[in-house]
Amino acid sequence: MDKKKIPVRVATPAARTEPLLGQSGGGTAAASERYWRWGDDNMLPYALAQIARRSTTHRRIINDKADYIAGKGFAFDGDSQQLAHLVARANGEGDSLRSVIARLAFDEALFGNAFLEAVTDRKRSFLSLYHQDASRCRIAKDSRHVILHHDWASFSAAAARTLPLYPLFEEQEDGTLRTVVHYMDYEPMFSHYGVPPYIAGLNVAAIAYKTDRWNIARIDNSFQLSGVMMLDGGVDSEQEADRIVRAAEQKFGGNPGQVMFVLRDSSDGDNSRFIPIDTTNDGDWRSLHEQATADIVVAHSWFRSLSGLDYSSGFSTERILHEYEVALNTVILSEQQELMEPVKALIGEVLGIDCSSLQIVNRPPTRSKPIYMRVWEARKADGLDYDPDDPEQQYYLSQITKYNVRRID
Repeated sequence: MDKKKIPVRVATPAARTEPLLGQSGGGTAAASERYWRWGDDNMLPYALAQIARRSTTHRRIINDKADYIAGKGFAFDGDSQQLAHLVARANGEGDSLRSVIARLAFDEALFGNAFLEAVTDRKRSFLSLYHQDASRCRIAKDSRHVILHHDWASFSAAAARTLPLYPLFEEQEDGTLRTVVHYMDYEPMFSHYGVPPYIAGLNVAAIAYKTDRWNIARIDNSFQLSGVMMLDGGVDSEQEADRIVRAAEQKFGGNPGQVMFVLRDSSDGDNSRFIPIDTTNDGDWRSLHEQATADIVVAHSWFRSLSGLDYSSGFSTERILHEYEVALNTVILSEQQELMEPVKALIGEVLGIDCSSLQIVNRPPTRSKPIYMRVWEARKADGLDYDPDDPEQQYYLSQITKYNVRRID
């Protein structure tokens, strides 16, 4: 489940060419553009966002991964007022550092790319960190800048903004120095943009959405049988026949297409009748949906109990804690390290603060032991050596948590 990753994209001296696998444009058209296209038509982020909005399980996993990676706050040693202020208020918009990290984690889980903007001045008197919506960002052809635009379906150079890629800082019109950190998930043959980890599960995410849509269509039709309704009647023209059929569909057919109406001219009395089309594939649809859901979890390198998929069969605290520990050591910690390394580098470079102790606080989704237990009682419950007379083991678990976390966002 572990994956190789590029921790952060840095500015390179010159643009590089790359194999064309639907990631960037090629040929004369692409050479004349200012940016590397993200997908064949440069609209891949829009497509990925739309899929995430339609598939329930897919979206739930993205939300949960981002939440787990962002953690519950930050712990750090020292009494640096600057560091405390940055953790509590990372930018002028009032976002905390956790909020910024959570949005970066969400973008990387959804797009395989994330963008962090850092702002300071020539005196390095402050540092502000902003999340930039990855769908608005494209890599410039020089591979040293990021181009931001609000709508890439109708790109306008006048409405675009260009910022340098870290570690380059460039002065802007307002006098500030700015740079952008580009996080990208590594994928062979892709150099300018990362690829989301669930790339192999795109088709099954679409299947899960379509099976849900099929169920909605059945509900809209009150689960009535599909079939062909043969109507006898004389008409003078095809337009009149079409009008009668449409009127019958609106009154009796429910969702158009559930029942097909056919108008015919019969001289031997009224032979109108309904011919049902009986289908017995409900079980196949359910199996298809369940298989697609399971494949989505696998594609995300995630776990069923952390995605809320097994609650109907019983709430197993032990299983949730076990899978959380596996996720923590295989996915969460590595993602946190990738996100925090550039942040720490920026804090040290701009503010000159030793922030090596700055760590994200991780807590399991459920507690295995109550916080009012003493340390020796918890060690006894885990089968470890314990000493009720040891002063260090007299603390309550709640006190240990509070002691270790100096600052919590």
